[in-house]
Amino acid sequence: MARRARRIKNEINVVPYIDVMLVLLVIFMVATPMMQQGVVNLPTVGKSDQEVNAAPLRVEIDAAGAIKLHDKEESSDLADLKALVASVQAKQAITPNRPVVIAADKSIRYEQVMNAMDALKQANIARVGLLVQPK
Repeated sequence: MARRARRIKNEINVVPYIDVMLVLLVIFMVATPMMQQGVVNLPTVGKSDQEVNAAPLRVEIDAAGAIKLHDKEESSDLADLKALVASVQAKQAITPNRPVVIAADKSIRYEQVMNAMDALKQANIARVGLLVQPK
């Protein structure tokens, strides 16, 4: 009696994998139209929710990170965010609910703009926005 050597089969049967992929494809094709798309309503530049009675205070952050506060014709250089908050609160004591817009140089870090906006929001200044330049 001669023993036969068993040969190792080195092929992979891919048919079950193809079946699983087709089932997943059908599931995703059926489920995708059922998913609701999120809608984000962005404000337009030409429209405002509230009527502005007073000219807004303009906070400028230049390329070096220096902060300036502009109020109509007068301008003041500020040392840090605490001085900015104090100046804006003093101006809003005279004219309550006055809007504040932040204009920043496009070369500075976004974090600096958000720090200024956050400092103003934490000081309970309600109307803070970003000043943009139309294309």
